[in-house]
Amino acid sequence: MNHKEYDLHDVVEMKKPHPCQSNSWEIIRMGMDIRIKCQKCGQMVLMPRRDFEKKMKKVLIKAAVAE
Repeated sequence: MNHKEYDLHDVVEMKKPHPCQSNSWEIIRMGMDIRIKCQKCGQMVLMPRRDFEKKMKKVLIKAAVAE
């Protein structure tokens, strides 16, 4: 299985657009479940990690790493 690299506060693109026509989401919570927030309207969605990995297309913007 192809493991996709993503981290907290990354902006990702999902396979299907949100009803507000935005396709970019920010990851705001990680664990067994992933919470993502729509970048256009602010709607939040909580989904199991397995479903998130199936529905995620690619990482658009990597979060800045604090050193």
